[in-house]
Amino acid sequence: MQSMLAAAQAKVPQIDIVEARARHGRAVFVDVRDHHEVAAGHIPGALHVPRGHLEFIADPASSSHPSQMAANTELVIYCAAGGRSALAAATLQEMGYANVSNLVGGYSAWVNTGGPTEGG
Repeated sequence: MQSMLAAAQAKVPQIDIVEARARHGRAVFVDVRDHHEVAAGHIPGALHVPRGHLEFIADPASSSHPSQMAANTELVIYCAAGGRSALAAATLQEMGYANVSNLVGGYSAWVNTGGPTEGG
């Protein structure tokens, strides 16, 4: 598992909280955490795409595909700490999404540095 995670992190651009905040409002933030995690709080405006459903929802041919996930849209992927989101971002790249990055530290880092949240 660690080698898969390291490969994903090497492949996908990693952005820190400062860069993520600069992109908030213009990029689409995609939360790949489970439903119960999102219910406890999330980044405002984030699109919820659970990691277990990612490939199905991200497929443009799917009836579940959200219009916000166009292949050329800037996507910032996050989870609780950055691991699941790194794997999800690598998967999205493999599916043809060219402008994908991973939020280092995930939602935990966002909250711990005073980032705005919704829910919970």
